[in-house]
Amino acid sequence: MIMRTVYVNGDYVPENDAKISVFDRGFLMADGVYEVTSVLDGKLIDFAGHAKRLERSLSELNMQQPACLPDLLDIHRELVRLNGVEEGMVYLQITRGAPDDRDFVFPDPETTEPTVVLFTQNKPGLADSPAAKKGIKVISIEDQRWARRDIKTVQLLFPSMGKMMAKAAGADDAWMVEDGAVTEGTSNNAYIIKNNTIITRHLGSEILHGITRAAVLRFAREAQMKVEERSFTIAEAQEADEAFITSASTFVMPVVEIDGATIGAGAPGPVATRLREIYLDESRKAAV
Repeated sequence: MIMRTVYVNGDYVPENDAKISVFDRGFLMADGVYEVTSVLDGKLIDFAGHAKRLERSLSELNMQQPACLPDLLDIHRELVRLNGVEEGMVYLQITRGAPDDRDFVFPDPETTEPTVVLFTQNKPGLADSPAAKKGIKVISIEDQRWARRDIKTVQLLFPSMGKMMAKAAGADDAWMVEDGAVTEGTSNNAYIIKNNTIITRHLGSEILHGITRAAVLRFAREAQMKVEERSFTIAEAQEADEAFITSASTFVMPVVEIDGATIGAGAPGPVATRLREIYLDESRKAAV
């Protein structure tokens, strides 16, 4: 097994030597935020978007920015180099740090520095995923997460449970539903296509403001595709011509079945397929 080099609070260390305090608030309180940036051809995809969202997440939780964005970019690039990542991801997590003891009250930021951890994941074939050629199946579940889903926190227990519910049902993922409407997938934004119109939920505190979502919708509009940002139901999704999800790790992934109902022809449709091609093409051109 190849030992990865990871980054912990200023140091590049072998993964087996990486340590944080048992009093770290990320461990005790899920008091932290994260970002995942994809790597294609050894370069970072949409780093600026992820960095901007990171700043917002930190601000919404009144957490310190532990490093300037150029320094974070340098750390990302160095980890990609040290670990020889051609296709994969860089995971970044920042927590409120490790005070002397456990307490619900936030520690004094003057005396408790944030914890910063980064690591890479090698994912050969990430852009040429077999799943993208056949599409994925999803189920619907009740959305039981906290109300501030627009902040990319490390509170991922219910999304993990949702993934396991999907696995138990023989599906690949789950779309979460609140007040009768789809919010998003367990780790992705959700879309349907009807009469050549791309429909996805409007931004708000109910969903994560996906970086891939923003890029895909921009590319779609530039390609003269019609986009509607509004709520939709599972019933409407089951009657759609196509469906898909977007995320940093799946890019544009067609959905071919929802709660057992076949979507369209039961295979990736032309719009989702074209959007994936455009996204990968344009993202590679702009990668850093």
